[in-house]
Amino acid sequence: MKAMRLSAVLLSALVVAGGCSSNQTGGTKEIKDDPNKTYKITAIDYRFGDPPPKDGAGLKMINERFHVDYQPQFVPQADYKEKLSAVVASGDIPDITGFEAADNRYSKWAGQGAFLPLDDYIKKYDSFKNVPSYVWDAMKVNGKIYGIPTYYPIYDLTPVIRKDWLDKLGLKMPQNYEELMKTAEAFTNNDPDGDGKKDTYGFAMGQNINPDYDMGAYWNSDVWLHKNKDGKYIPGLISDARKELIQNFQKLYKENAITKDYAVLSWPDTNKEFFSGKAGIFLGAPRGMADPYMDGLLKLDPGAKLAPIPPFKDPEGHTGYAATTGYGGITAISAKIADDPQKLDRILKMIDFGRKFYPRNERNAKNADFDWWWGHEGKGYTTVDGNAQLVPNFANDGLTPSTYFVDNAMWAPSDDANEFAKDYKNPVLKQLAQELENMHKNSNHYLNPVNGLVSETAQQKKDELNQYLYDEQTKMISGQRPISEWDQMVKEFLNRGGQQMIDEYNSQIKDKNYWK
Repeated sequence: MKAMRLSAVLLSALVVAGGCSSNQTGGTKEIKDDPNKTYKITAIDYRFGDPPPKDGAGLKMINERFHVDYQPQFVPQADYKEKLSAVVASGDIPDITGFEAADNRYSKWAGQGAFLPLDDYIKKYDSFKNVPSYVWDAMKVNGKIYGIPTYYPIYDLTPVIRKDWLDKLGLKMPQNYEELMKTAEAFTNNDPDGDGKKDTYGFAMGQNINPDYDMGAYWNSDVWLHKNKDGKYIPGLISDARKELIQNFQKLYKENAITKDYAVLSWPDTNKEFFSGKAGIFLGAPRGMADPYMDGLLKLDPGAKLAPIPPFKDPEGHTGYAATTGYGGITAISAKIADDPQKLDRILKMIDFGRKFYPRNERNAKNADFDWWWGHEGKGYTTVDGNAQLVPNFANDGLTPSTYFVDNAMWAPSDDANEFAKDYKNPVLKQLAQELENMHKNSNHYLNPVNGLVSETAQQKKDELNQYLYDEQTKMISGQRPISEWDQMVKEFLNRGGQQMIDEYNSQIKDKNYWK
């Protein structure tokens, strides 16, 4: 299958275009809200940890500030899909509903009339103005915007390497897959930690071939930048680039250069493999890394150093990573709110406040809004070396208003403005985060042409289809199925619904030369 040329419109060009255009949003409706009237506002959202208490100080602060009786329901993430489906099926949809970014039910339910079109309102609120047009486009269902995107940087996890191991073995930073594979073999066979034992290896990997170590958009498994013989975009999971990666992993598996029991290893356990000093290649991101993991590695090996692996050139000479969707979640508002425009304004004011961005030098008690948002200095957060830091129990004890908002992610005016490196205490992790930020700042990021499009087959079968491919490719890596059966695997994927999904997405891609 042919690869699509990456002489694309880059994401950076779209970001410059900025927020929503006038033909996206229509006119702005003026709403006169009585600030002294108290509204009951219900919400449902998920949490990865324990939900905050229903009577926390942060919730009381919200009710007082916004003159509301705010009643959020938080569900453990593992149970959220089932719970939300039951709530929507009952017809008693809360005023505010949170979705994970990949939840296709948002589009389905919006199309069925469950949520309120927001085109006429989004220009009125400050935090919406920084949202790029391509992200608003992804919120559209049948031409209308039904969701408010939660901030997420354009970059995600990308490969990092043990720089101290490279130095110990006299190796240079890999520039292509051939060099990366040789480096993984050297980490396995040449005692990079210097303990005289053969107890290290190359890639830390877990179940579903995660990470897949795509060194650029060309090799990304999720992005549809490759085309089949009919000129239709296809998922990266069935591309020739993916086949190349699986062949490489098969060779490394035979040489014990990837985690041997990766097929059954959870993501937390995969992290432990790397941060216990066993593997030399893993993933990192400017935000979301954990100081305790790095502290543990440095305790075992005080000389450990990490560095980003820059993206490789693809066969056509282009470099750059796949861009994320540009949002981490979606907030939708019940269609029933259309009958109460004053209540809608109160809800949108709350959502807008929760998305407000505070530069680093304003995250302190002198900024009254920020101080309130994080529960006041000395209660919800402390100041260490000039940086505001949430207290460990801020969420479990419900100490901050931010804990109770469905969308509580500041929408940065640019990814650079986040300065994520300043979030870390560990100096090695702080330096890695800064190097990752610099690398992404100077890298291309390519959009996925199916972002924001709706495929009925994908809604029903995408997870099942992807799992089939993960399972079969896992067998190929371990030698249980020959690579020579790749085309047979792809045919089975197509027959199970993959072809229908491809047809549905491609019928909606208006620009057939999207990547030019």
